[in-house]
Amino acid sequence: MAQKPSIPKGTRDFSPVETAKRNYIFDTVKSVFRKFGYQPIETPAMENLSTLLGKYGEEGDKLLFRILNSGDFLKKVTDEDCKKRDINKIALAISEKGLRYDLTVPFARFVVQHRNDISFPFKRYQIQPVWRADRPQKGRYREFYQCDVDVVGSDSLLNEVELIRIIDDVFRKLNVNVVIKLNNRKILSGIAQLIGEEERLTDITVAIDKLDKIGIENVYAELREKGLSEEAINNIEPFINLKGNNSEKLSCLKDLLGVTPDGNKGIEELETVLKYLKNLDLKAEVEIDQSLARGLNYYTGAIIEVKAQDVSIGSICGGGRYDNLTGIFGLPGVSGVGVSFGADRIYDVMTELNLFPKEVATSSKVLLVNFGENEAVHSLKVLNELQKNGISAELYPDNAKMKKQMKYADQKKIPFVILIGEKEMEEKKYTLKNMETGEQSRLSIEEILNFL
Repeated sequence: MAQKPSIPKGTRDFSPVETAKRNYIFDTVKSVFRKFGYQPIETPAMENLSTLLGKYGEEGDKLLFRILNSGDFLKKVTDEDCKKRDINKIALAISEKGLRYDLTVPFARFVVQHRNDISFPFKRYQIQPVWRADRPQKGRYREFYQCDVDVVGSDSLLNEVELIRIIDDVFRKLNVNVVIKLNNRKILSGIAQLIGEEERLTDITVAIDKLDKIGIENVYAELREKGLSEEAINNIEPFINLKGNNSEKLSCLKDLLGVTPDGNKGIEELETVLKYLKNLDLKAEVEIDQSLARGLNYYTGAIIEVKAQDVSIGSICGGGRYDNLTGIFGLPGVSGVGVSFGADRIYDVMTELNLFPKEVATSSKVLLVNFGENEAVHSLKVLNELQKNGISAELYPDNAKMKKQMKYADQKKIPFVILIGEKEMEEKKYTLKNMETGEQSRLSIEEILNFL
């Protein structure tokens, strides 16, 4: 007996209806990106590991999917390596490429590689799948799409403001209620300076980034494991537990961090962004979240994260500013900022809240019933006329029973059916049936076109 086929955990098939709904998200996001002047690019699914490693922190490196070298992939591995079980050395010897973890690092590589062909500031968007060897769970997949929008080559905080406007516009169009959370990496750096643990900034941010997932006590436990003293942890606690509105939080942060160079600069940048946003008609709530870390090492300024207000799920959009990412590839001094929309999580949110428009799942607007060979020949002319006028339509391919053809239209949620029998062919008046109401009308092709 043949084994039943399956797909890897953390990946999914999408039916025609599901794909149509996902395309609705992609099309909405693209329309907003284009409205703000961003241009599309694409990069390969695989990158050299030298491009990917070291850009996402130690935890991110562990989640990279690696691709075995073709041919004799063990030729660079010695018996001694195997005996010592030096996993990292063996992994690098048998694999030189990996699937991309996100779209930001490949974008930075693209900018450096094509710097003579693009104009700065360079505004790009990119909608492609990424892969992470994560533990699959609700809202977390091993293969998922990201919809990235970035601008590089400008230090202006107006770029952060524009990205927040883009976020607000996308979720307004998708009818998803969200809260946009803001922080600044310099504030986190200021905290590390204040407690005398500047060398442990990455450890601190990686731990704090897990606050929503593992809770405050487990964050403290992880910080202890990383070597932070109880005194240092006690000094971090006031920042994590800061309450109040944006003005109150900024005031407290000034009192706590104003003496640190990085902290003071981060507070100033937050204030500037909020000042720009003050007079804009945003639907989404914008909230300072000083515990927001986003554990990726390359962020240097603003940090942005978006949560759905009506569904319990992780962030559905996030990003921030990165000043040094292109420098890693040999092009220093090019600052960038961007956000990534998690299409799969947005899909799950919209599905749970039943937010997709009804017509999105409809593939064809009209089905022409097949009554036989002569009728099919006539129906092809009508079909051609419908399609020439931009109406999605199809002719049932077989002369099957009426019940079967109607069931097909019903299952595909086709709203209208046209019946063309001998009488209809003679009079050139066709029966148009509304599948939802059952109402039928006899109309000429011109009348049908006008109606539809």
